[in-house]
Amino acid sequence: MEQKVKLIQYSQEAEKIVSSAAKLCYSSSTVDDIMDNLNEESVKKFLDMLMSYGHESPIEHVNFTFAIEGVSRSLTHQLVRHRLASYSQQSQRYVRLEQFDYIIPPEIERDEKAREIYISSMKASQKAYDELSDILKKKYISEGFTEVNAEKKAIEDARYVFPNSCETKIMVTMNARSLINFFRHRCCNRAQWEIRSLAEKMLIEVKKVAPTLFKYAGPSCIGGNCPEGKMTCGKIKEMQNRYLNIL
Repeated sequence: MEQKVKLIQYSQEAEKIVSSAAKLCYSSSTVDDIMDNLNEESVKKFLDMLMSYGHESPIEHVNFTFAIEGVSRSLTHQLVRHRLASYSQQSQRYVRLEQFDYIIPPEIERDEKAREIYISSMKASQKAYDELSDILKKKYISEGFTEVNAEKKAIEDARYVFPNSCETKIMVTMNARSLINFFRHRCCNRAQWEIRSLAEKMLIEVKKVAPTLFKYAGPSCIGGNCPEGKMTCGKIKEMQNRYLNIL
């Protein structure tokens, strides 16, 4: 199942908005002239100043919304730990999965025997889900529920047999500050492979529309030091080259 990320909406003139916020903080500008003289050069100047000061509150004024599919429930359990964000996820209570899609970890995909065991397990989960859904639906109908309500209650319980690998779809909105924090943690080599792949795709998308704002976005070591201590991957230079030249 291919992982897909689409930036479906974002604050228009995001970098100009952030620059206006910085201008308000560091100059005598008023609300009447806050947007004056914000050309490409001055916008870049304000953004570079913000990053050098470590003053990140102005970048909270712009938001980015992503539509994501081809990811596992295991990934979304990690994703929603980033709490300064908004999420809407496909429901397993209301959507009956006639044939659920699933994510196969690369190491399992590469091993023929492991892949065989894995796919067999997925098929067993689907079979159990179908059988449980039918049994429970008949039970609820016999108790007087309408067919629609019986179906909902049946799949609500039957979904418990689905594994973490079950494919899901989710919409995510974050402001730029939350995104940069997300990239620091999830672009790191120590992040789990699936969410690292997602973070990199999201970073590429925002760099297309706000390149100066996200110029130095990526794992923490982009700033020069790795915060992982003895658990560092030891590839600081490689990571810096990768993410500073990702577009």
